[in-house]
Amino acid sequence: MRLAALTGVELRKLALRPRTWVSVGLLCALPVVVAAFLGTSELAPRPGQGPAFLSAVLGNGQLYPAAALGIVVPIFLPVAVCVVAGDAIAGEAQAGTLRYLLVRPVGRTRLLVAKLFAVLAFTLGAVVAVALVSFVAGTQLLGTRPDALGTTTASLSGTSLSPQELLVRTLLVMAYVSVSMLGVAALALLLSTLVDSPLVAALGGLALLVASTVLVGLDAASAIHDLLPTRYWLAWVDLFRDPILWTDVRRGVLMQLGWAGVLLAAAWASFTTRDITS
Repeated sequence: MRLAALTGVELRKLALRPRTWVSVGLLCALPVVVAAFLGTSELAPRPGQGPAFLSAVLGNGQLYPAAALGIVVPIFLPVAVCVVAGDAIAGEAQAGTLRYLLVRPVGRTRLLVAKLFAVLAFTLGAVVAVALVSFVAGTQLLGTRPDALGTTTASLSGTSLSPQELLVRTLLVMAYVSVSMLGVAALALLLSTLVDSPLVAALGGLALLVASTVLVGLDAASAIHDLLPTRYWLAWVDLFRDPILWTDVRRGVLMQLGWAGVLLAAAWASFTTRDITS
């Protein structure tokens, strides 16, 4: 079976699973709840007060998609990605379909690549869904307040960004957040090739990510901070500075590509040499 056809099969299987849509729905619901809270309560700081980015969001709901992605990145999006990636191979093994799937003219490498494409498609789809839903929620619940020139003071440097610049920077944030999940996906996929339980694979990936997050916050571990996969997850904020500070963004992308390369190579080695008994 050709890779394109096999990838199509995996994407169709992913789309037909109710939990896929439940996961995306929950990811989208959280930013909506937060926007409703910010828009209706008096506990949030007024526009122009409080943290710079939060102040900018409260002044213009068009910024809310970036803020919403910032809300789901630390915990909720990685959980969803780990669940999907952890189920990729281990789910087939647990259901007893992996052996029969490989009996067909499907190479292990092609199957692994197709599974990876499905996980990446889920990640990108979830990011796009969160951004679109949060844009609607932000503009409706927080409003938009452009100035007389049609620009909006949105950058963290205090300068004005045109609607076109705001759109480009929001798209960059979406791309960066998607890339930031590469390490998560590769890690859970590797564990999925090692165990027959998708739950174990997902929990193993999350455990290592929690450990990385804890180590990032420890001064005693400063020597390895730049090697941890969660180190630059929030560097997307620099995309809203003027001029954009690319240093941490670039480091974050290279970090994820490095982790993804190593972990996917390990996943390939594990899967292609594994004895399939289920």
